[in-house]
Amino acid sequence: MLTSGSGPDGEETARQQAEDLYTGLPKDGPEPLAAVQPAAPTLAAEPATPYTPPAYSRADALAELFIDDTTLDAALAGLARRRNLLLQGPPGTGKTFLARRLAWLLLGAQDERRVELVQFHPSYGYEDFMLGFRPDAEGRFHLVPGVLPLLCQRAAADPSRPYFLLIDEVNRGNVPRIFGELLLLLEADKRGPAHAVRLPYAPPEMPRFFVPDNLYVIGTLNLADRSLAPLDYALRRRFAFVQLRPQFGEPLRAYLAAQGVPAPLIERLCTRMTALNQTIADDPELGPDFEIGHSYFCQPPKKEPAEAWLRLVLEQEIGPLLADYWREQPAIAAAQFRKLLA
Repeated sequence: MLTSGSGPDGEETARQQAEDLYTGLPKDGPEPLAAVQPAAPTLAAEPATPYTPPAYSRADALAELFIDDTTLDAALAGLARRRNLLLQGPPGTGKTFLARRLAWLLLGAQDERRVELVQFHPSYGYEDFMLGFRPDAEGRFHLVPGVLPLLCQRAAADPSRPYFLLIDEVNRGNVPRIFGELLLLLEADKRGPAHAVRLPYAPPEMPRFFVPDNLYVIGTLNLADRSLAPLDYALRRRFAFVQLRPQFGEPLRAYLAAQGVPAPLIERLCTRMTALNQTIADDPELGPDFEIGHSYFCQPPKKEPAEAWLRLVLEQEIGPLLADYWREQPAIAAAQFRKLLA
């Protein structure tokens, strides 16, 4: 069993676990804390010269994101209003890339010390995200905080600056199981100690948990994966949503030109990918969520000929994706692939 048992021995074990995880337990009942507090690790000495992360501005964001001012403003407004944002769109539209840049933009710097990235998957659970029992090297179980309480603790200790939790592939995980009571605490008007709750598994002495107001959550959502269930509506109503679309227009063309890709090749790539995406969007079995994003083409080589690079991307990445899209109609996949190579 994972519990500490009953009776005096069990109570002593629970008390000891709480003391291991918390500092400053209250004498007259639990006080809300932003997160469980594990024993402080041994840290290396601070460098003589404090690290200053590179600055990051709106101009920097627009220079490397293939979105316009309207989309960027919508994302920033959603974060300011809801504290929680989901970026959704077809594969390859730069959702995770944008999530990190939004955090940097609000931080004003590329400060990874205040950004935490996790990826949901079918095996990821509440115990990983929030709080659960974990065995130590000797096989004894202890309560261990997950990524969210630890980040909340840091944010609560530094309330004048924002902190960010980035969740990649939100809908690949069992969202209700992972979030648990956090669904309530995520709401913008349910932040802070006044809304603290007691976590499951926590002994009576353990402080309650709350989400600080300066923690922002940015998730990404891939709608093209047919193996995933729709996003839980209880979570959906607590997030603002921004839709991303493939961008094969002028920003991508200018970027590829700056990377040395010849203009005729850029024109051919963008024209044919736009036509392919229209075919995908018009297919009743697919639709706009299955369009192919621009990020497949954002890393042209410095030394390899651009023509050879593009052919490799088409053959090794786009072709297999088309075969999966039209797995019951391979002739259509083959025809569309030939158009790209022509």
